[in-house]
Amino acid sequence: MQIWQLQEAKAKFSELVKRTTSAPQSITLHGKPVAVMISIAKYKQLTKPKKSLFNMLRSAPESLADLELPSRKDTRFREVEL
Repeated sequence: MQIWQLQEAKAKFSELVKRTTSAPQSITLHGKPVAVMISIAKYKQLTKPKKSLFNMLRSAPESLADLELPSRKDTRFREVEL
């Protein structure tokens, strides 16, 4: 990630925008990071809605529908060694 001072980012804005296609660009003000410019493709990837667990399980292949899970022991207490 390249770091740009705000003054330089304003002066070379078109270059800054072009470089976002290869990597995010950091912008500083008085030596402190204040912003990051990213490509639209990266922005869409980051803001893409996440699939809910329910929908993800519903879209699972049918071969998983027949999956048998081992039964759990119905014990209320477990043994602990002291």
